[in-house]
Amino acid sequence: MALDPETFAHAAPGLADLRLYRGSGDDATETAYVVRQSVPPEPQTREIAPLNLGKHGSTTTFEAEMPAGRYSDVDLDVTAKNFIATVAVTGSQTETGTEGTELGIFTIFDLTGQKLGRSMVLHLPVSDFRYLYFGITGPVKPADVQGLQVARVATQQQFVAVAATASVTQKGRESVATFAVPAHVPVDRVGFAVGEPGVNFSRDVTVQVAPVVPRRLTTNEEAEEPVESTGSLLRVHETRDGRKIDEERLAVDAPEVDFGADGSQWTVTIDNGDDAPLDVTSVRLEMAERQLCFDATAGAAYTLYYGDVALQAPEYDYARLFAPEKNAAQATLAAEQANPQYTARPDARPFTERYPWLLWVALVLVVAMLGAVAVRTAKESAPPQG
Repeated sequence: MALDPETFAHAAPGLADLRLYRGSGDDATETAYVVRQSVPPEPQTREIAPLNLGKHGSTTTFEAEMPAGRYSDVDLDVTAKNFIATVAVTGSQTETGTEGTELGIFTIFDLTGQKLGRSMVLHLPVSDFRYLYFGITGPVKPADVQGLQVARVATQQQFVAVAATASVTQKGRESVATFAVPAHVPVDRVGFAVGEPGVNFSRDVTVQVAPVVPRRLTTNEEAEEPVESTGSLLRVHETRDGRKIDEERLAVDAPEVDFGADGSQWTVTIDNGDDAPLDVTSVRLEMAERQLCFDATAGAAYTLYYGDVALQAPEYDYARLFAPEKNAAQATLAAEQANPQYTARPDARPFTERYPWLLWVALVLVVAMLGAVAVRTAKESAPPQG
């Protein structure tokens, strides 16, 4: 079952206090589980050098030896500026020249001179060919091709909304949205919904994160600085020089932050430059879906408990031996509610930490006793008068 943001906000850091029980009351049985993400947060990307780079008539051609396994998007490293070109891609399992399976014809472009960004990504169908052959038609010379990058395909990643707003404030040339995020709730990306589908754009985005309440510092500590990351939004849907361009990027990666128990304040800023502000209908903070997986008994009721920061993370054999099932049943979390059987733990802090005011009372009593003794001693030792 997918874990919601409320679980992260009210559980211990790292979800160490999650406990899953089957049944209720005295018959409840602890159930082993594992928490996993659908894909790694940082897929490994491999850089590949071009082979046999040259010209065939007016077409720049080269080939690449691909890594084992499945892959999809290929990002070309092309240094040319202000151009539009098409790329024909063929795949083969053997090094047989240009013979093989045609994977499609794709458009790459650099329109930075017109403030419409650039895209060198080829959205190939999922493939596992060991060799790819490329033919670039357009103003791209062999010397402009530096290589390519490819990432292995993982399971499709799902995202869960942490917070969303349609309130976007205009401040000069900037469109700004703000959020308050509870402590320990992960945010992995920022998504945007933009109206006016016929409008093309390329805008820079800055995401800044700061603690909600600045932490009180000791003498040798420095104040926590806000954390920033940058990205860009892009939409280009048009035909130029007979070549169709369809490219959209409406999400940016979120910075990695950890402000402890303070929570965080997020400020998302779109730089509109001299253009009219975008019609942003919503801005969303999203976390990659985390799933709690366990072996369920048909017809059984399960309860998930959390909220005890004193607990350590459990160690289950189930987690070490876990293998996901393709057709696993999906459970859904019900609304969060307080545990009616909850009993607070005994306060294990030292006596002086539990009752610090007693120190002041004792100090006042000691000072008063010392003062009384001093006065009495002074009277007894005073010389006779007259």
